[in-house]
Formats: sequence, C-alpha cells, structure tokens
Amino acid sequence: MALEITLGILGGLGLFLYGMNLMGTGLQKAAGKKLSKIIELLTSNRFMATLVGVFVTAIIQSSSATTVMVVGFVNAGIMKLTQAIGVIMGANIGTTVTAQLVSFKFTDIAPVAVAIGMGIYLFSSNEKTKQIAEILIGFGILFIGMDFMKHAVKPLRDVPAFKNALVTFGHNPFLGILMGFGLTVVVQSSSASMGILLALASEGLIPLSSALPILYGDNIGTCVTALLSSIGASKNAKRAAIMHLSFNIIGTLLFALILNTPITYIVTKLNPTDVTRQIANAHTLFNIINVVIQFPFAMLLVKLAMKIIPEVENEEQLKTTKYLDDRILETPSIALPNTIKECLRMGKIAKKSFESSMDGFFNKSKKDLQNTFEKEKEINALEKAITEYLVTLSNKSVSVGNRTIVDDLFHTVNDIERIGDHAENIAELATIVIEKDLPFSDSSKGDLQNMFNKVLDACTYALDALKNGDTNLALDVIKLEEQVDFLEKSCRINHIRRLSTTSCNTESGIILLDIVSNMERIADHASNIARAVIDANTDKVS
Repeated sequence: MALEITLGILGGLGLFLYGMNLMGTGLQKAAGKKLSKIIELLTSNRFMATLVGVFVTAIIQSSSATTVMVVGFVNAGIMKLTQAIGVIMGANIGTTVTAQLVSFKFTDIAPVAVAIGMGIYLFSSNEKTKQIAEILIGFGILFIGMDFMKHAVKPLRDVPAFKNALVTFGHNPFLGILMGFGLTVVVQSSSASMGILLALASEGLIPLSSALPILYGDNIGTCVTALLSSIGASKNAKRAAIMHLSFNIIGTLLFALILNTPITYIVTKLNPTDVTRQIANAHTLFNIINVVIQFPFAMLLVKLAMKIIPEVENEEQLKTTKYLDDRILETPSIALPNTIKECLRMGKIAKKSFESSMDGFFNKSKKDLQNTFEKEKEINALEKAITEYLVTLSNKSVSVGNRTIVDDLFHTVNDIERIGDHAENIAELATIVIEKDLPFSDSSKGDLQNMFNKVLDACTYALDALKNGDTNLALDVIKLEEQVDFLEKSCRINHIRRLSTTSCNTESGIILLDIVSNMERIADHASNIARAVIDANTDKVS
C-alpha cells in the first residue's frame, strides 16, 4: 500500500506541476507586451515594485521563478536592491493565487477544461486563441493532478500513526516549520507543497493547527531556489537572495510566535467547516500581513543584506554583457526585450567605433584609432555572448511573433559586428595615412566628410528604429543607404577627376577609395538592421 500511495502522490504532483507550468506559460504568452514592459514600471518607488511583483508572480505562477528573475535582473545591473525588495515582497503575495485557486472545488470541471482546451488548440490557427487553450489545458491538468493526490492520500485516514504524526506539528511548531521547509526544498515549489498540504486537508488528515507551521516553513523553503541561483552571481545578486530569505524568516517568526492565534481565529470565522479554505486563506493573510508589517522597514532589509554580503574595496567585476542573465531566460517575454537592449548597446559601441576611426583619420589622431581597435575586441566578445544567449532563447517557449524577432536578431547581431569590422578597416587605413603622412586635398576630405555624415545618420536611425520598432525610421535608413550609394559613385568620379589634374596623390587616392568602400558597406549593414525591423513589424500585423 505504501508504494501505491507514494506513486499516486508523485504522479499527482507531477501533473500538478506540469499543469501549473503550462498554465503559467500560456498566461505569459497571452500577457505578451504587458509582461515585456513590466520592468519599465520599476522605479525607486517600492510600492510600484511590490505591485509589479504581485502581477508577474500571478502570471508566471511561481514566486521562486520571480525571485530567481530578480536575482538575474540585479546581477545584470538593470534592477537596484531598493527595487528588488519591493518585487520580492509582491512575489510572496502573488504566489497565493495558486493556493486560492486550488482550494476551490473545480475538480469536476477539470476534464471539461482540458477537453475544450485541446479542441481549441488542435483546430485553431490563431496564436492568441492557442494561448488561451494552453491556459485551459494547464488549468485542467493542475486540478486533475490535485485530484490524484487527494485519492492517493485517502488510505492514510486509516493509519492512526500518520494522523498522529501530523497532529504533532500543531503541538511542536518547530517540527512543522522544518517539515514545510524540507518539503518545499525537495519539490522546489511552495505552490506544489501547498497543493500537497491542501490534498491532506481535503481528506481530513491534517488540522489547521498543524498546517500553519508547515505553511510558514514553505515560505522559507521557497528561498532556497533563489539562493542557489545567486551562486556565482554578483554581490548585489547574492544580496537580493539574502533579502528574500531574511524577509521570509522574519515573517515566519512573527507569525509563529505572535500572530498565530489571531490568524487562526480569522480564517476559522471566515470558513468554520472547510479546512482547505482555512489553509488557503491563512496562506494569503500570512503573505499580505507580512508585507504590510515589513514594507516600512524595507530599507533595513537592504542594509542587513549589505552587512551580510559587504562591499570589498577595489573589487573588479568583469562582465561582457549588461542586460543578459541566464536566470531571466525562464521568462522569455522579458528575456527578449533585454536581448534587444544588449544588441542596442553593442550597436552603440560599433557606432562609436566608426566615429573614432573617422575622427582618427580627419584629425590624424592615433588615440582615436586605438579607441577603435579596443572597441572592436569588445564588439567581438558581445557578438559571441549575445549569439549564445539567442540560441538558448530560441529553444524556449516563445510566441510566433517573438520567434521571428529572435531569428532576425541573429542577423542583426552579425550586421552590427560587421560595422565594427569595417570601422577597424578604416582605422587601419588611417594608421597608414598617419605613418606615411599622406596628403589629402580639401576636396577629397569634403567628399569623405559628407559621406561620413550620411553613414553615421544611417547607423543612428537604424539603432533608434530597432529600439522603438519604428518602421518609418527604418524606411528613412533605406533612403539614406541609397543616398550613400550615390555619394560613393560621386566620390569615385571626383577622385578620377582629381587624378587627371594631378591634384591628388596616387597612394592617398587608393586609401580614399578603400575608406569610401568601407563606409558604403557600413550603410548596407545599417540598412539590413532597418529591414529586419520592418520584417518584424510586418509579421506582427499579419
């Protein structure tokens, strides 16, 4: 019988976790732009950060995933600790949605939800409709898994030793907290451990007095995922994980020692006969009240984390990318905008490299040329890092529209890297000019300056179009590229004319034509970036 019960619980738990994950994935895709722009709402305002934490966790159905993401954001340097503490607090409230959902008796309609969801998924070609189908299928499977667990634990009602062991947790809260902590660490999900707790309660196997300490322990156990995630991350990322742990430990102590009796009274009054609802409501009240009590002291939690993980003087942290972190990949709708930000950062470096190469030529400045050579190394490192990140992202569950953007970004990263290569070529040509002190006529310099201005504008507009998804700006880039092609021909004609009048040095002329050719190629790559923006927006419309 023991083996049958164990397999039943494990099978039910597997279905529960799969359903929760599938429903969360569907919600992520359906939320789309709202979720991808959510980080933009984050300010130093902790209240707004808390609301963001509630919203994101309710969508992705996991406080552990949210806090791991927070560790990733902090590690990437795009979230401050003062923002992170608000999101962490909000995540604790958001995670109560699953327990509330499971505590209601939706088991009978679960197969219907799966059947309708599968029907929609199989016979619909509309992406949005398929996302709704995923939510329905996940919802149904979650409750089927819950039902499996309920039936699996039912025979335990006839085992007095098991019931007595659970009752013991009410008399010894420390053991209950330890049990909740261990259970959540094993299943790596506080929602899953709450599901097991609710399954036991629904069969009358555990009273509220014993369930509460386990519930408190769940909240500490869920911190382990973020703590493990912070290994090898920056000091601030480790501090974010420490803040999460500190927040939940303080909350557990408050409720276990002081607020246990009031919360028991409130939930019993709300649902006198339904232990399942009592546990779900206790879970919600615990997290809301915990946030309300600790919210005014959030900065003290930040300071505590700073004390535990102190700053080390002159510590250097070498990091190629700024916005990319593997922890964020679990939420592709947020990872993608961050990848675009990193591409834009790479693009700005390539543009500066191009400017430095031409400044080095016009001003005969070896310092500017050296700047180009250094930036080329940075561009190459970024290309490798972003491409590897895109490969991983492309294997995640992303919407069709986002899939097109991911595919286009592979080409965009390559185009940006090629801009850096051509800038390096120009710098090498300029080095020869300086070393040989080659002369250039005012007319030839004027032609180069005119073309340089157009190419630089094309690069600037292309990056702005990528940043904002602006097709009108992208079309302007294509027009500029056509003007650059005309200027290239004009430069060659003018050069031949100067050669015929012996007003131009032959070796200088060869270098001039090579510079013109490299600038024309830079404009081509800017145009490619613009065309990718147009393609991505065309796919969205269609």
